[in-house]
Amino acid sequence: MLRAKACMNVLIALALVALSGAARAAEPGIVTKQSRYSVEETIARFKAAVEAKKPAGFLFFAAIDHAAAAKKDGLAMRPRTLLIFGNPKVGTPVMVKTPLVAIDVPPKALVWQGDDGKVWLSYNSADYLFGTIYPRHGLPGNLDRTVFAKALEEISDYATK
Repeated sequence: MLRAKACMNVLIALALVALSGAARAAEPGIVTKQSRYSVEETIARFKAAVEAKKPAGFLFFAAIDHAAAAKKDGLAMRPRTLLIFGNPKVGTPVMVKTPLVAIDVPPKALVWQGDDGKVWLSYNSADYLFGTIYPRHGLPGNLDRTVFAKALEEISDYATK
């Protein structure tokens, strides 16, 4: 009986791990990629990839280290750093026309470490930005998103692969 209960606990634990991975992949509008690098290296590579797109108007604005902030209050958290980046040439006219869109943009990416020690990079897809966030603010959602989607793919691939 004890052995059967131990086997059941192992199966439950494996199911929870499998479901947590599936939940990550199933979040609508969020792209999550596993990084082969440490949190610090993934952040550095992400910044470098954004800076490499400076001729196209991209800028890296800021990093918010949630784990460091938690630590200041005596709380423990695995690494979670929010990276804020964007393209002012594209975003500024939108914010001038619709100030409240600044709640949702510029785009952000999250570099985080899971309980299993793996490092991940997550961000809103271009489809989510243009199909959900823009319409939320009364902006047209039918804009061409291919250039932005390609930039996100290139930046995130460089940061993680």
